[in-house]
Amino acid sequence: MTKANTYDASSITVLEGLEAVRVRPGMYIGSVSTKGLNHLIYEIMDNAVDEHLAGYCTTIRVTLEADGSATVSDNGRGIPVGMHEKGISAERLVFTTLHAGGKFDNDAYKTSGGLHGVGSSVVNALSTYMHVTVKTGGAIYEDHYERGIPTLELKDGLLPVVGKTRESGTTINFLPDDTIFDKTRFKEDDVKSRLHETAYLNPELTIIYEDKRGAEVEHIEYHEPEGIVGFIKDMNKSKENIHDVIYFKGESEGITVECAFQYVNEFHENVLGFCNNIYNAEGGTHLTGFKTMFTNVINTYARGLNILKEKDVNFTGADVRNGMTAVISIKHPDPRFEGQTKTKLDNQDAAKVVSKVTGDEIVRYFDRNLETLKSIIGCAEKAAKIRKTEEKAKTNLLTKQKFSFDSNGKLANCESKDASKCEIFIVEGDSAGGSAKTARNRMYQAILPIRGKILNVEKASIDKILANAEIKTMINAFGCGFSEGYGNDFDISKLRYDKIIIMADADVDGAHISTLLLTLFYRFMPELIYEGHVYIAMPPLYKAMPSKGKEEYLYDDKALEKYRKRHKGPFTLQRYKGLGEMDAEQLWETTLDPDTRLLKQVEIEDARMASEVTEMLMGTEVPPRKEFIYRHAREAELDV
Repeated sequence: MTKANTYDASSITVLEGLEAVRVRPGMYIGSVSTKGLNHLIYEIMDNAVDEHLAGYCTTIRVTLEADGSATVSDNGRGIPVGMHEKGISAERLVFTTLHAGGKFDNDAYKTSGGLHGVGSSVVNALSTYMHVTVKTGGAIYEDHYERGIPTLELKDGLLPVVGKTRESGTTINFLPDDTIFDKTRFKEDDVKSRLHETAYLNPELTIIYEDKRGAEVEHIEYHEPEGIVGFIKDMNKSKENIHDVIYFKGESEGITVECAFQYVNEFHENVLGFCNNIYNAEGGTHLTGFKTMFTNVINTYARGLNILKEKDVNFTGADVRNGMTAVISIKHPDPRFEGQTKTKLDNQDAAKVVSKVTGDEIVRYFDRNLETLKSIIGCAEKAAKIRKTEEKAKTNLLTKQKFSFDSNGKLANCESKDASKCEIFIVEGDSAGGSAKTARNRMYQAILPIRGKILNVEKASIDKILANAEIKTMINAFGCGFSEGYGNDFDISKLRYDKIIIMADADVDGAHISTLLLTLFYRFMPELIYEGHVYIAMPPLYKAMPSKGKEEYLYDDKALEKYRKRHKGPFTLQRYKGLGEMDAEQLWETTLDPDTRLLKQVEIEDARMASEVTEMLMGTEVPPRKEFIYRHAREAELDV
């Protein structure tokens, strides 16, 4: 008789110390992809920035070492090494205990990015080794860890002194654990962008970056005395500016608000929010406070100047922000974020304070600069006009019955109406679409075939975009509206599917289609990406059929190489040129079945860089694209 599944006291597992981090790393750093890997550097660096905010650190050095490790060094006070009430050195406690740090009361740090007290210990837990050097009180102390476990013996609970110095500060060198992370090579472009961003947010801080992994050492110093004004200038350097950068700063209820913005002659907005130097990719209450107040102020002025007549409706928020590039940076003594990776600020007092400071300062500026105000209202007028045209276009193009799914026959919808369980596959071509429709689980999987390549929206006007049949079908299918930067009807809560999965062939054409679709989502429905709804299916390249044993799907050439090494007997190899070559059963096994398929979630770590790269790769300017291809050619994986 088989033992029944029991749930009693013996079923409860206790993960001691940092073991929990190694078992569930995603809970602490978001993912084990390159994004999570780079996050290790940022966790350590944020601690050094907190030291700068406290008034003790002027220089931070970030080095990508030749051996694959990273070193973060600062000239702050040095991590405390004295005896803690727990009976060991405070430094040892910081690196081995979750929720141990100097930021839980407001005495040591007035504001801080790393408030959860998990940063240093998490990095330690996810590293093959970590070496810590602390200079403080005239002495040099060292400590060493392997996979989070200390290897140096303490003397009477304290770190041994290894030298003397007049300097102070902390240096941390760590090597990411290759058994945890998919890849352990830090992505230098993302790291550099984050360092530069941090320098803009802290105008008195100098950040020195070195990359020692190539034939020549790359050395860059980031120091931006103009602060976020320079940040705005940098983001708009290739655009036509309508006015000079507007900057204001204010404080209320212990929260400091800093804002810079500028309008450009383009039809989209780029508003970035930061709290305690941490970029909040999903925004939060500080952005809500700014946007609401700014919209109210502009509408009040527009009516006061008789630009909006009595019968006219107010400009929408999206109208008002049309063409705006803005950075809102707040320093909050007690920030609350949704999740450890701090992508969204949740403090209600932040909305109130940002709203108050914005209202006071912006009115003061506009009263003195009437011409700038009129040019900004002009941007809102243009946007409102386009929005009204767009609404008419959508009425004509999207909502008429002849364009509904039932009659155009493109969408094979799923039966379930529960959006949290449903997923839609965007499939290249009718042949793969046919197999997918047969293979899918009809209850929760919808199939939308698209014919050929959709329009490159980076180069197209709004009327052409709205006239494109494939784009219209997708807008209609998703159900959440369109063009957040133009109109005001995009509503993520109306999304009909939890997962939007791009299912293209594993060849150049498939990659191109995926890129065009991602450009569309990023420019006109960015929340789909920011809130984690967009995925790319990873169909296999090969099927290995051995004379003895189980058949196996192989997803890339590396997997094939590994298979050849471990499989000794003869086998037949089938190479798939496209999804259309698979029958329904194979397509289900490889790409549709949630238990066996391989999906890559589309993530955006750095909004500024994402916007620049999209513009450069998909825009009209050819020379920057050529230069990018030359620079990154070595990183490309060739399918030959």
